[in-house]
Amino acid sequence: MQLKHLRTLLSPQDGAAKVTCMAWSQNNAKFAVCTVDRVVLLYDEHGERRDKFSTKPADMKYGRKSYMVKGMAFSPDSTKIAVGQTDNIIYVYKIGEDWGDKKVICNKFIQTSAVTCLQWPMENNITFGLAEGKVRLANTKTNKSSTIYGTDSYVVSLTTNCSGKGILSGHADGTIVRYFLADEGSGESQGKLINHPCPPYALAWATNSIVAAGCDRRIVAYGKEGQVLQTFDYSRDPQEREFTTAATSPGGQSVVLGSYDRLRVLNWSPRRSIWEEAKPKEIANLYTVTALAWKRDGSRLCAGTLCGGVEQFDCCLRRSIYKNKFELTYVGPSQVIVKNLSSGTRVVLKSHYGYEVEEVKILGKERYLVAHTSDTLLLGDLNTNRLSEIAWQGSGGNEKYFFENENVCMIFNAGELTLVEYGNNDTLGSVRTEFMNPHLISVRINERRQKGMEENKKLAYLIDIKTIAIVDLIGGYNIGTISHESRVDWLELNETGHKLLFRDRKLRLHLYDIESCSKTMILNFCSYVQWVPGSDVLVAQNRNSLCVWYNIEAPERVTMTSVKGDVVGLEREGGKTEVMVTEGVTTVAYTLDENLIEFGTAIDDGNYNRAAAFLETLKMTPETEAMWKTLSKLALEARQLHIAEWCFSALGHVAKARFLHETNKIADQVSQEYGGEGTDFYRVRARLAMLEKNYKLAEMIFLEQNAVEEAMNMYQELHRWDECIAVAEAKGHPALEKLRRGYYQWLMDTQQEERAGELKESQGDGLAAISLYLKAGLPARAARLVLTREELLANTELVEHITAALIKGELYERAGDLFEKIRNPQRALECYCKGSAFMKAVELARLAFPVQVMKLEEAWGDHLVQQKQLDAAINHYIEARCSIKAIEAALGARQWKKAIYILDLQDRNTASKYYPRVAQHYASLQEYEIAEELYIKGDRTKDAIDMYTQAGAWEQAHKLAMKCMRPEDVSVLYITQAQEMEKQGKYREAERLYVTVEEPDLAITMFKKHKLYDDMIRLVGKHHPDLLGDTHLHLGKELEAEGRLQEAEYHYLEAQEWKATVNMYRSNGLWEEAYRVAKTHGGANAHKQVAYLWAKSLGGEAAVRLLNKLGLLEAAIDHAADNCSFEFAFELSRLALKHKTPEIHLKYAMYLEDEGKFEEAEAEFIRAGKPKEAVLMFVHNQDWEAAQRVAEAHDPDSVADVLVGQARGALEEKDFQKAEGLLLRAQRPGLALNYYKEAGLWSDALRICKDYMPGQLEALQEEYEREATKKGARGMEGLVEQARQWEQAGEHSLAVDCYLKVRDTGSSGLVEKCWMKAAELSIKFLPPQRSLEVVRTIGPQLIGIGKHSAAAELYLNLDLVKEAIDAFMEGEEWNKAKRVAKELDPRYEDYVDQHYKDFLKNQGKVDSLVGVDVVAALDLYVEQGQWDKCIETATKQNYKILHKYVALYATHLIREGDCAQALALYVQHGAPANPQNFNIYKRIFTDMVNSPGTNSAEAYHSWADLRDVLFNLCENLVKSSEANSPAHEEFETMLLIAHYYATRSAAQSIKQLAVGWENMAFIFLNRFLDLTDAIEEGTLDALDHSDFQDTDIPFEVPLPAKQHIPETQREEVRDWVLTVSMDQRLEQVLPRDERGAYEASLVAASTGVRALPCLITGYPILRNKIDFKRPGTAVNKDNWNKFLMAIKTSHSPVCQDVLKFISEWCGGIPSTSFSFQ
Repeated sequence: MQLKHLRTLLSPQDGAAKVTCMAWSQNNAKFAVCTVDRVVLLYDEHGERRDKFSTKPADMKYGRKSYMVKGMAFSPDSTKIAVGQTDNIIYVYKIGEDWGDKKVICNKFIQTSAVTCLQWPMENNITFGLAEGKVRLANTKTNKSSTIYGTDSYVVSLTTNCSGKGILSGHADGTIVRYFLADEGSGESQGKLINHPCPPYALAWATNSIVAAGCDRRIVAYGKEGQVLQTFDYSRDPQEREFTTAATSPGGQSVVLGSYDRLRVLNWSPRRSIWEEAKPKEIANLYTVTALAWKRDGSRLCAGTLCGGVEQFDCCLRRSIYKNKFELTYVGPSQVIVKNLSSGTRVVLKSHYGYEVEEVKILGKERYLVAHTSDTLLLGDLNTNRLSEIAWQGSGGNEKYFFENENVCMIFNAGELTLVEYGNNDTLGSVRTEFMNPHLISVRINERRQKGMEENKKLAYLIDIKTIAIVDLIGGYNIGTISHESRVDWLELNETGHKLLFRDRKLRLHLYDIESCSKTMILNFCSYVQWVPGSDVLVAQNRNSLCVWYNIEAPERVTMTSVKGDVVGLEREGGKTEVMVTEGVTTVAYTLDENLIEFGTAIDDGNYNRAAAFLETLKMTPETEAMWKTLSKLALEARQLHIAEWCFSALGHVAKARFLHETNKIADQVSQEYGGEGTDFYRVRARLAMLEKNYKLAEMIFLEQNAVEEAMNMYQELHRWDECIAVAEAKGHPALEKLRRGYYQWLMDTQQEERAGELKESQGDGLAAISLYLKAGLPARAARLVLTREELLANTELVEHITAALIKGELYERAGDLFEKIRNPQRALECYCKGSAFMKAVELARLAFPVQVMKLEEAWGDHLVQQKQLDAAINHYIEARCSIKAIEAALGARQWKKAIYILDLQDRNTASKYYPRVAQHYASLQEYEIAEELYIKGDRTKDAIDMYTQAGAWEQAHKLAMKCMRPEDVSVLYITQAQEMEKQGKYREAERLYVTVEEPDLAITMFKKHKLYDDMIRLVGKHHPDLLGDTHLHLGKELEAEGRLQEAEYHYLEAQEWKATVNMYRSNGLWEEAYRVAKTHGGANAHKQVAYLWAKSLGGEAAVRLLNKLGLLEAAIDHAADNCSFEFAFELSRLALKHKTPEIHLKYAMYLEDEGKFEEAEAEFIRAGKPKEAVLMFVHNQDWEAAQRVAEAHDPDSVADVLVGQARGALEEKDFQKAEGLLLRAQRPGLALNYYKEAGLWSDALRICKDYMPGQLEALQEEYEREATKKGARGMEGLVEQARQWEQAGEHSLAVDCYLKVRDTGSSGLVEKCWMKAAELSIKFLPPQRSLEVVRTIGPQLIGIGKHSAAAELYLNLDLVKEAIDAFMEGEEWNKAKRVAKELDPRYEDYVDQHYKDFLKNQGKVDSLVGVDVVAALDLYVEQGQWDKCIETATKQNYKILHKYVALYATHLIREGDCAQALALYVQHGAPANPQNFNIYKRIFTDMVNSPGTNSAEAYHSWADLRDVLFNLCENLVKSSEANSPAHEEFETMLLIAHYYATRSAAQSIKQLAVGWENMAFIFLNRFLDLTDAIEEGTLDALDHSDFQDTDIPFEVPLPAKQHIPETQREEVRDWVLTVSMDQRLEQVLPRDERGAYEASLVAASTGVRALPCLITGYPILRNKIDFKRPGTAVNKDNWNKFLMAIKTSHSPVCQDVLKFISEWCGGIPSTSFSFQ
């Protein structure tokens, strides 16, 4: 973020007149400044001064200048200002919403000391700090103030977090305290948080950290729990002064700090999680900044100064213009101000989670905002300023947004529709759909509020093209699914969300009622449809008709109007609704009946009087009739009975109208008499229940009022005697018997004998009831009554009378029951049989007539067959043992499996005729195996074979045939069948038959005969693959003979005979085809060959044209020449490529040369312009004369070559004289020289050289000397002798060269003498440069033969000091080397020392090296693994060197697995706070904790060592730059752990400290076993955490790869746990304390408060705390005393050691009498 100066709001004065405080209002509209003269100036957002008012003192007697204003803040609603003053008071001024409103003091809070700072973070709550150190809260509602917390130090600063729910106070002693006014759920602690080094006058609470600064000129950024994150130190900057004030941006991403002439800006980097310093804003002569205020939208910052000036700055990360219509100002990473350039309106877009806003777009007719952050999506409506932020994982920008609905944004992404309501930070809903057309989605959000309905949010969308789902977005559940038979292409909910309209592809319009789940098709050929806004009126078009439904509850009632064009839209404004129709080029408006629309609106608003008045003005039509009905229903529900009566009168429902009229009279009378609502009177409510036919409710209402007579009268009027008598019985009415008699008489008068019989029966008069039942023609009712009464059964005459009536009425079963009851089984059985009650008949027969059972079962089966219940009849036939009938029934019922089961039980003769029928069924189902089995059982194998044959299952047919026929018969049968198929042209079927009987050759012959070559080839490939190629070739030849060349080509190519194809086409003159085949199949050059032959066959111009076309002309000429067709080649080159002619002549000449026709070849070579080739030809054949002739005539340059060749021949014959003459003629003396050298004739060579090539004489002489050298000592002596001669002749340079050429001949003395002589001569006689070269040459050679001193002396002669030193060093003469360096060139002393060190290193002489280079010696010890010597030597050096090698040794030991030894090292040498050692300490700690056998008293010393090392480390860390770092905190934790381990080991040596908590041991060991099982399974998923609820024991732990405890120990634990679990005496739960939490938990689960751990037990200290000097360390008094007592009684040295450590660690041991309650 950058600061840019905009304007000066208040000009500075000449002297000190500081601006004491400033504040921006929450709505960004007002800015207040308080000056040193205690006047508050008010500015608008543009920086114009609009108002001012003076503050007042607490007491006027001290005067107006008795105080200063120290703090000022606007209320959250921006209508009030709180002012904190040093005269111990806070005033709250009401300043109103408009400029110039009267300023009124509405609250004042008197304090006990001066107010030093003030904030107003929440409604009604002002927080402020006092000079006495208290931070207090003033409540503007109750006009009272209370202390939040108190300190002893002056409050210098007060700030809030971004949400305003937390406050930070800075105090003069450097303390910073945090407090939360409301829970944010952040989990951050409250209380004293930080001790800053100086008073934090500049204090800011940003999103991710706390920034504090003051007079020490350092800015410190602290973490959320007070740890130091960063420090910006300007204390060494002479330009910087103390920091006086700080302000945080509203987004919490930037902090500005004010000092002298300067504003420093810190910006939080989310990616790096650190503060980054922007360029500071430096303003000369600004003087000290005394106040800062940041505008709530983050766009402006105001700074007040010591001289009374107020400067305004623009705060902006970047600014951009969007489409020339909007200005986007990024005031922070997570905050953007969007300004409409035309209207000037502003919207602040901010991420509530502090995420960085990446990109802002303005979509949907430039009304809607869309912005992305890394994890969220920001949406907003610019018109209504409603903004939303929802969690959204980036999907690569593939989202599609639809803004058709003003309340909801629809987002499609990857097949998912997400709905976001503007102004709501949660997604409204999310559904899966593939249909992204807004016409296929309808959302309604509280569009027309209805009575009793708080929220109404519904969505309709397509699941698939034919299925609509309707979702209640509030509950998130489906309230309807519509499956339609054709594709839906439009849908829309009405505004109340109770009705859904949708149209399908066939243009049919449907209405769906969501409550009743009913669907109605209301219109065909619908081309336009729309709900009228603000109502439930529907408008649609069907061809040339405009259809309007004024009452959608009655969809069959529709008003239709003819129109001539297409409906294009609806307009509703000014109490008028018009349908716009385009008729040709004009648009015509059709006005709808506003009264009817108004009726619907009135109904929705619940104004039924208005609705009825509307309807009264209309004629009675089907539409208005439906509306009257709707209104009547609603009026009754609302108990508006006069309107309901009005409705029924209008509808002509006279009875209901009259009934309601009487009801209204009662209600009105009651209302007049008693007042209130007459409709609540019980008689009115009862009559309404009667109107709805709810008589029980009416009865209940009457009886509640004890109006029994009225209830009875109601039932009597309705002739509901039963209910009337029931009421009388229930209430014990005296007229009960009279009622009963009256009821019976009424029944008899109205001839209701059955009801009368029921009445008598209920009264217990059975005989009377029976006679009435018989009279009424109901003998069955009479029989039922008799059967229930034993006394009536005894009346034989009565029973006979009833049975006769039953038989007469053909009620045989009931008669049978009666006969059976009076023990007449014969008559009963007859009746049962007549009545077809066979079940009862069989049961009776089993008891009375067992012989007849089978006969009855058969009759029962026959009856069921007649009833077409064949499957039921089967079992009865089986019971009757009528197998044939059972089989027939099973077949008739298509119970095939049952039929097979029965058939399998029959004899073969009976069953055989039925099996084929069943088999035919299974064959029709294509279950051929079952059918085959059944055919075979029925001796119809031939039918089975036919079945398989018809099904084309030849293999199965053949297999079956082979079983029951001879093979030859099968073959004859199949071949005959196949020939028949062949005649019918069914070749494939014939082929299958041939192949089935293994006669594929017949099939091949058949295909060949019918020239079906493809099938023929297929079969050959399958059955004779070895003959496939031959077959293809044979077919190719046949087809070629028939002239079917294309087909022949295919077969030739399949036989891989492309050459045959090419030849076929060539022989038929089809060169193009031949060329094509050769090019495709013949490799790289075949097509060129064909093209050549083709061209050759054409000849002349035609050949040239062809080859040019194919691009092969040059290649063809080359090919002709290469194949000796020279005439054709000459012809082609003559016609087209003349430049190729010499090349052909050359090839022709070579051909003639090979043929031995040299003279003709000579002529062709010359024509080809290659006479040299002719010369070489003759030279090759040693025809020197001819070669000379041609060379002289045609190639003079070759004459010399001919002479050389001739000379070579002479040399071969050893005729050197002749050869020399020829070579000299050829002017080639060099060759002669070489030939003499090769022959070893050096004298002749030197002669020739001297005469003809004097320049090479010296080189030749040298070569000769080299040859002499090769000859050994004899040669060397010759060189020495020659050198002496040169020396005597005064040719010193040559002499030196000669001496230098002497090499080792076995006599090193000779060589050394020669080289020294050369050196001597060069120094004496040769120029310095030359003598330097000679010495540089000789020196290394002398060193090479071990003469280091000689070499060094030579070097010193020429002042080559370094070379002399190197020579001495190489000869290991170190003292000489040192002396030379010291005396001649001290620069090389270090050089000699370094080489001496390297020498000692390489020789391994470490002890000598120590005196020269300790570090090198130590490194060498490390390399050799002599660690003890290394550490011993390092100990004598400084601390830094020692700990470097201690760390190396420790790392080595850890790698070797000896962590104890590594620990011992640090015990011995201490643990420095080097960050590079941290991993070693951590590894030693981890290995120690993981090592087995440490849970014992014997392990104490190991734990004590670890503890002491960690203590030493932590002490060192405190003094280092790593103090309070995360690493420091981690080592402090490790120290605590090691201390507890050591204390436990110490305690294990004292029996009286054992506790025997078996229940805890059981739970923890049980958990241990669960964890070992989890390690085996590799997952924690199966772990049960119920035992550890409400503890701070973690559930999620990293799972080790392998077990730590051996199997034997694990088994011991398992056995112990099993034993204890069987023991019921142990309570297997963790013990709890008064917090309700596990007693060892530091954190209380209910409150989240963390207790201090006891240093002895690690348990939380809840009471009896003993504090140590070291902050945050304490013990429980009881445990401490117990431990001290154990030490006194046992004199345990290890426990005394623990005590000693605690004393050292915690700054001494407190006296035991001290107690802190």
